[in-house]
Amino acid sequence: MLRVENIHTYYGPSYILHGISLNVQEKEVVSLLGRNGAGKTTTIRSIMGLTPPREGRIIFHEIEIAGRPPHEIFRRGIKLVPQGKQILPALTVEENLKLAMLKTEVEGSEKKELEKVYEKFPILKERRKQPGGHLSGGERQMLAIARVLIGKTGLILLDEPTEGLAPLIVKEIKKTIEEIKGEGVALLLAEQNVKMALEVADRHYIIDKGTVKFEGTTQQLRDNQGILETYLGVTA
Repeated sequence: MLRVENIHTYYGPSYILHGISLNVQEKEVVSLLGRNGAGKTTTIRSIMGLTPPREGRIIFHEIEIAGRPPHEIFRRGIKLVPQGKQILPALTVEENLKLAMLKTEVEGSEKKELEKVYEKFPILKERRKQPGGHLSGGERQMLAIARVLIGKTGLILLDEPTEGLAPLIVKEIKKTIEEIKGEGVALLLAEQNVKMALEVADRHYIIDKGTVKFEGTTQQLRDNQGILETYLGVTA
């Protein structure tokens, strides 16, 4: 589905990604693990076209997308939930969702699309007339995820979805990721919460200083305590 092949990405003169390669298969959840500054967010931004790589290839459904503008990548079915729960705080919950409908192809009526979202996120239905800026951190994250589920979605890029959230809300986000996976949508999850990532993802990549240090299944990662301790500072 998605193949990232030996990409090298810079922020100005700063050399951030040193030949990152990874892949995501249909209906699969893959995690990107690593400490702050390891290169997780830059990898996500490179795929989305926000920080295009200077070298390497990014292929989605056998089409080269590296260097293409973000709006074109979006139209092909890759959706990004950026770090920081980015919604429009002055708009209501429902207005945020309706705005997302304008940017993608929606099958059926607006009402049916909203009903699908509200079925998955009942709290958003309760808050639908409230401005986004009045929501809690967890509710804003749910709204950010709900926006990318509208219309055609083949792959969701989630950048630190549980950052700064209380444990109870992390459980809700975990449940949402599991439901999305159950519906056949693939996810690439950049995350520092190793415990949660091990519970929801099928495979994992550990990034350190812009290079991949480990690739494997959940069981392979659990069995490799040295890798966990060296690059993530945890045990599992």
